Amino acid sequence: MWKRFSSNIGALVGVVLLVAVIVIALVAPMIYPGGPWQMVQRPFLPPFDMGSLPLGTDTLGRNVAAQLAYGARVSLLVGLVSTLVALLIGVPLGALAGFYGGYVDEGAMRFTEFFQTIPNFALAIVLVAIFEPTLASITLAIAIVSWPPVARLVRAEVMSVRKREFVDAATLAGLSKPRILVTQVLPNTVSPIIVMASLMVATAILLESSLSFLGLGDPNAMSWGYMIGAARTVIRSAWWLSFFPGIAIVITVLALNLIGEGLNDALNPHLSRRGRA
Repeated sequence: MWKRFSSNIGALVGVVLLVAVIVIALVAPMIYPGGPWQMVQRPFLPPFDMGSLPLGTDTLGRNVAAQLAYGARVSLLVGLVSTLVALLIGVPLGALAGFYGGYVDEGAMRFTEFFQTIPNFALAIVLVAIFEPTLASITLAIAIVSWPPVARLVRAEVMSVRKREFVDAATLAGLSKPRILVTQVLPNTVSPIIVMASLMVATAILLESSLSFLGLGDPNAMSWGYMIGAARTVIRSAWWLSFFPGIAIVITVLALNLIGEGLNDALNPHLSRRGRA
């Protein structure tokens, strides 16, 4: 798998970009101990005019580079945690629906369709507006709108795997259905789940940025979406205030999508070869 993944140049580029973003997020408190809210110079200092402030300052004289570094922490945290929560909801529900079928499948799918009747972004806005806008509520809202596709994917994979010979052999060996599901079926659905999870992190980062842009983010946490939203009124006179966080979002989402495509090629080589053919 690693050999196939490493042969994908795009995937390696994605790994390098993502590692760079993660390193910046981790070292942010050491490089900028004053935090992203501290006023350090006069407002609207252009980028590259001062060595200690390479990306300039914002409308209140705060360091744009520090804001980008701390914003990476928020975006990655929300993206990873919301994806994990969505997997914890979607994987068990989809596995039960696909394995047992019947009324279990019918009930689970109707429950899933209830959440899919409302567009993801609109539902996320409603959920965040109902609760106090904090990182926890934003993360939970994104997880709630993200789990239905996971459940459907796992259901389809489980329905395919449960018809294979090794599952019949496990049944004849006297294993209980829950044990067969956990030890025989679910391990064979890991590959598509991993690929989907990498893409879900990118989608979660975009959702968090969009919510923060609209003013529904955590007011105590610096994020890239908040930076763009706060700078939209001065975009003509201070282009760098929205340009740099926009580039950060593009790079991070692009890196995650490249990694997802690389994982898809590595974990599903036959599928990728058919696609190229």
